[in-house]
Amino acid sequence: MDEKLGKFIDDFAALVQLAQSGNHRQQAGQQLLQALTEHLGVPAAELSVVVENIPPHRFVDADIVMAELVGQDPAGRLVGIGGGGQRHHQSLSDMVQQSQLFPQFPLAQPDYANLAVGPDTHRQAVALGLWLFSFAGNPLAVLQRDADPRSGRQAASLEVLAAGRDTATGFLAEFRHRMDSNSVLKGQVISLVMSEYGPSTAGVTFHHRPSLPASDVILPAGLLQKVADHTVGIATHRTSLKDHGQHLKRGILLYGRPGTGKTHTVRHLLSKSEGSTAILLSGGSLARISDAARMARALQPSIVVLEDCDLIAEDRSFGHGPQPLLFEVLDAMDGLDNDADVAFVLTTNRPDMLERALAQRPGRVDLAVEIPLPAHDERIRLLELYGRLVNFSPEALRAAAERTEGTTASFARELVRRAVVAAALEDAPVSDAHLDAAVEDLMADAEALTRSLLGSGPDAAGAPPDGRPGFPGAGVVGRSYTGPGFTQATGSL
Repeated sequence: MDEKLGKFIDDFAALVQLAQSGNHRQQAGQQLLQALTEHLGVPAAELSVVVENIPPHRFVDADIVMAELVGQDPAGRLVGIGGGGQRHHQSLSDMVQQSQLFPQFPLAQPDYANLAVGPDTHRQAVALGLWLFSFAGNPLAVLQRDADPRSGRQAASLEVLAAGRDTATGFLAEFRHRMDSNSVLKGQVISLVMSEYGPSTAGVTFHHRPSLPASDVILPAGLLQKVADHTVGIATHRTSLKDHGQHLKRGILLYGRPGTGKTHTVRHLLSKSEGSTAILLSGGSLARISDAARMARALQPSIVVLEDCDLIAEDRSFGHGPQPLLFEVLDAMDGLDNDADVAFVLTTNRPDMLERALAQRPGRVDLAVEIPLPAHDERIRLLELYGRLVNFSPEALRAAAERTEGTTASFARELVRRAVVAAALEDAPVSDAHLDAAVEDLMADAEALTRSLLGSGPDAAGAPPDGRPGFPGAGVVGRSYTGPGFTQATGSL
């Protein structure tokens, strides 16, 4: 043996002996293995650990359930585990087995994570802590820990240690029952977010429920009511539908040029759905459609909003197979039970991109509604709405509406804003002249790009080359179209 290698081995052995003999500071407090053995009444190293994985977005729910279950035992307690960073990388089973060699995991204070339970409320959840309590008269130890992708843990978990296997089985059955029956997510408006470590480690963001009355949504007569009846109103007749063997799940597609009011319409639907769980997906988070469908089923009544679905019509990059992600979205919709009180609301600027998908997956979307460009009277109402704090004369509003044919709701809002900004720069009251100047400015040829970005005019992005929406029959006022698995409503109803 090499002389240097032999000296290294001797020095390392001496270091281990020194660590064992000089561990009096850790032994002054109770050690993990000792605490577990005393609580369970049998050698902890001889027991098997049962692991229950928890999705990151349900970790707060798990923390609440654990506190409730432990609270049923007056002698139940929560302790932490010390020992440096290695406790984050090792399982409870590993820590117990290594503790047999020499004490290295003293009891300490638990670790906590500050997690949202609503738009403005948070909870101090146990990120790493050991619950010692009795369940159904039997001692139980549960190590609760949050997900930590940096340490290789993609999900949160409970690691259960009990003297009898039936004790652990019974406890986890009660835990799952409580998790399924209640959640801080129920009735909330949430968006599913992506994580740099992948969709399996992502969480949720809470939002305030919008408050948007129907009077603030300017659409052709009857159109908003038709959308609301199909999305929200059906749920009020769930008993009748079930009695007649009809399904509750439903899908609606809102399509039209950018800026016509699709997102505005969705916000109104959310404001009318008080008590329903709303799950919002857009961009990369559309990859979490399977999670959203499961959550919607568990937290029903629910609304799942998928914005700009045309962006994933042919996109396979987020999917788990050879088909485009949009097909996975439609398959997830179809996978729900017929009695699921879940509404899917899809929006798109490019219905032509979705037509093939809807034709190949019929029955998922049963109503397609065009959100059209506002007509003359609707443009006046839009200017009145956005200028309600400004004293424009009726004549000025009518003149502006006449000169802005082919523009969108977003255009009307920008028109009023520019008039107000111009008045502010002049340090003068807002007048009809400022509105007239804003119209002149925005409608000028030099503002063609701005109009395009606001979704207005023949150069608007998102329209097919011939200027018609992508579905047959679109743009014909008062006409309905029954296509492959859906009904289309356009214009005035």
